[in-house]
Amino acid sequence: MQRTLYDSDHEDFRAVVRNFVQTHIEPNDEKFAAEGRLSRELWRAAGDTGMLGLCVPEQYGGAGVNDYRFNAVMDEELTRAGMAYACGLGVHTHVVSQYLVHMTTEEQRARWLPDFVSGELITAVAMSEPSGGSDLAALRTRARRDGDQWVINGSKIFITNGATADLIVVAVRTGEETGSRGISLIAVEGDAPGLDRGRTLRKIGQHQGDTAELFFDDCRVPVANLIGEEGAGFRAMMEHLAQERLASAVCNVAHARHVLELTCRYVTERYAFGASLGALQHIRFQMADMVTELDIIQTYVDACVAAHVRGDLTAIDAAKAKLKSSDIQSQIVDTCVQLHGGYGYMEEYEVARAWRDARVTRIWAGTNEIMREVIGRSLNLREPSKH
Repeated sequence: MQRTLYDSDHEDFRAVVRNFVQTHIEPNDEKFAAEGRLSRELWRAAGDTGMLGLCVPEQYGGAGVNDYRFNAVMDEELTRAGMAYACGLGVHTHVVSQYLVHMTTEEQRARWLPDFVSGELITAVAMSEPSGGSDLAALRTRARRDGDQWVINGSKIFITNGATADLIVVAVRTGEETGSRGISLIAVEGDAPGLDRGRTLRKIGQHQGDTAELFFDDCRVPVANLIGEEGAGFRAMMEHLAQERLASAVCNVAHARHVLELTCRYVTERYAFGASLGALQHIRFQMADMVTELDIIQTYVDACVAAHVRGDLTAIDAAKAKLKSSDIQSQIVDTCVQLHGGYGYMEEYEVARAWRDARVTRIWAGTNEIMREVIGRSLNLREPSKH
């Protein structure tokens, strides 16, 4: 089905991102995977293209574009190079940007955003904790006020860009309340005293991007690094999680489509029993099922992107997009590995690496079990009243 989401400006930007991928990512992919992180040079090159400051106001060096479709284009093209690129650069551009642009003071924006846009300042967001996982209301990391400083104690885990970030937006508990109350957001500079990066975690896939543990041992940061109002952090995280989950859905569909394209070529070129695999009816039926599922979820995700541009995407619809896109992605990538036979399990084949990289999409940005809970609660299901 012909997509109608994008216009010529978006396609022009796609060409810019595609050139960036071909010039700066593809020649260095093995290097990034071996080093387990994206280089500073890559970040600066991304800044030069204008990719990192899409929604940042022009006065700070950004594009000042209030159109999430440009973010979606960026994710689609980066994902074709590898999910780690869309993840690392996307956390910076789509997630942290929301806090730094919409919740900061003028002084904070002037201090952080110019380098954020140029790629000199790499950012991360630290929410998940070893004991809490997707339950953000249960976080234990605390910050207490000591004069003109916050003193932070606790730990975070599974932090994308955590090993290299120069600025980390950290969710902490600043009040005595339990649950979602009393949670605030504080920006921690990478060289803050008391911040220990811990180890860079060894993941099953997405080896090009760094993921780290973070430890805060009487970590001191200025009071001026509080983002937004004290105690308003949980509400802000919930508000911005919809965009993070939408970004995940965009990447999931783009990744599945890329793997399916690879497999279409493979079954055409691979011969067995005197004919190409694609000539076998069973294979054709499998391909037909996959492309149909993919087109259906693409239509829904595109509708969610359009809704987000209009400003009326709900958290429930974003959860549906993240849930279903990751399930379909996993099914498609797994089937594509099977269609490659033994070659599909070989590291040198892109489909094998894609299969490995895709598994986490049912876990991050809130597990799919959490997505089902979010969606289920919206149905207002209750036990029948007893009379």
